Amino acid sequence: MTEVIERGRRAFAEQAWADAFDHLSAAAEDSPLEFDDLERQAEAAYLVGRLDESVDLWATAHHECVRRADMPRAARCAFWLAFILLNRGQLAQGGGWVERGQRLLDERELDCVEQGYLRYCTALRLVFEGDVTAARAGFSEAVKIGGRFSDPQLETLARIGEGRCVIYMGEISKGVALLDEGMVAVGAKEVSPVAVGDAYCTVIEGCHEVFDIRRTQEWTTALSLWCEAQPQLVMYRGLCFLHRAEVMELRGEWSAAMDELENALTRLADPVSARELGAAYYLRGELHRLRGEFDEAAQAYRQANEMGHEPQPGLALLRLAEGRIEAAMAAIRRVLEEADDPISRSRVLGPYVEIALAAGDLEAGKAAAEELSVIAGDLGSLFLQAVAEYATGATLLAENDPRSALVLLRRAWMHWRDLEAPYQAARVRVPIALACRALGDGEGAEMELDAAHSVFKDLAATPDVRKVLELSQVGVAPAAGGLTAREVEVLLLIAAGKTNRAIATELVISEKTVASHVSHIFTKLNLTSRAAATAYAYEHDLV
Repeated sequence: MTEVIERGRRAFAEQAWADAFDHLSAAAEDSPLEFDDLERQAEAAYLVGRLDESVDLWATAHHECVRRADMPRAARCAFWLAFILLNRGQLAQGGGWVERGQRLLDERELDCVEQGYLRYCTALRLVFEGDVTAARAGFSEAVKIGGRFSDPQLETLARIGEGRCVIYMGEISKGVALLDEGMVAVGAKEVSPVAVGDAYCTVIEGCHEVFDIRRTQEWTTALSLWCEAQPQLVMYRGLCFLHRAEVMELRGEWSAAMDELENALTRLADPVSARELGAAYYLRGELHRLRGEFDEAAQAYRQANEMGHEPQPGLALLRLAEGRIEAAMAAIRRVLEEADDPISRSRVLGPYVEIALAAGDLEAGKAAAEELSVIAGDLGSLFLQAVAEYATGATLLAENDPRSALVLLRRAWMHWRDLEAPYQAARVRVPIALACRALGDGEGAEMELDAAHSVFKDLAATPDVRKVLELSQVGVAPAAGGLTAREVEVLLLIAAGKTNRAIATELVISEKTVASHVSHIFTKLNLTSRAAATAYAYEHDLV
């Protein structure tokens, strides 16, 4: 039996978590494990995703410590129990273990580092309950206790927790600096594997929240390398796949992102991690929407919603792509009204501008673009700055100010290029083309549309490919049926099933002007209906 235990210890030291758990479990069937081995078994169970068994083992370890009157160690076991339960959303049970651990220390007036670990869990529960101010104070106190007892693991966890709270409270640069400082101990390998995985995922989520793309990518790469070094790791691997998929989606690697998502969904489903599973389904919906797979996108958004993840703004953008403008506007307005902090609002304002302009509500679009610009300036995010410049440029186009719009749109394009975000960069080229066309630069407009079309085609972004082809004059005889270039554009949009309002929004002209173009088209081509105009466009290879 000693040999089996030694194999378990070696496997644990080599981070072969499944082997460690199996060997130690086999040894425990014959006789109780020594306390250190029991802790190894509990930690290995967690890392291979056997969370219920890990909870049972930590509870056994806790009771053994109480029996031995080793109250600091009993409190440390209570911390790990609370850590697991709180992160699973079981706040009452997790809070109960914190209270038990605290009582054991307080009854004996013990001043030990475990006081800090329990403060950390109390603060973590406050975060989940929405009391960020009190949570920040708790994390800060835990950092001080960790420093006083020279415990880098406690300092790491608590400093990262404090950083997230500081970000929630609007002090972005200070919060990000705390995240960076907290990760120093992770790089120096001064914390346990459970704490390392939690630190990576928490920091990546924090950077993602504030649109810090470069940090998100850097820490995601580091997490990937850490996971790959432990083939038997189950916990955190699903989140690793999810975060990698998010990075790939931004870089335009959509097929690879979908593959990573399938891996994430499998890993996150067992053990079930509803919050992360919802985020994975939402990203799947986004990829389907961008590729024009609307039914699949709607299903993914529904699955995200079932897991408690808000399916907006993706679902509203899906309705917009389907031409259901009123439904899209109602949804995005509702979400914006519910968003009560700058970070939450910043995720909705860009899509809100797009949908408001499509609905013909220029004033609402302008107000949203202005608010987004202010938030982008406060957060100092290059990503969000590009979104704000795109939104403001679109509103200026709608106001018939193409020259001013062009300045902002080109700036947005340069930002997306620097962020290596090909889809977003190509998307900005479309309004740039419209601005060039409005300024009389037809050749410049076609070059921008050609460049956008090439990227969209490579990405299989079907809706965007279709839109560019509708707007482009390439291959269209200028005098087809005696129509002007603008009338050909309107005819192509009629053939695509667009209403006069939608055509006006897309071409940045008034509905009255569209109606005039439609009338001229009907007269010149001797047509009497939009259906006949659509048939004409197809018969003459204009579509």
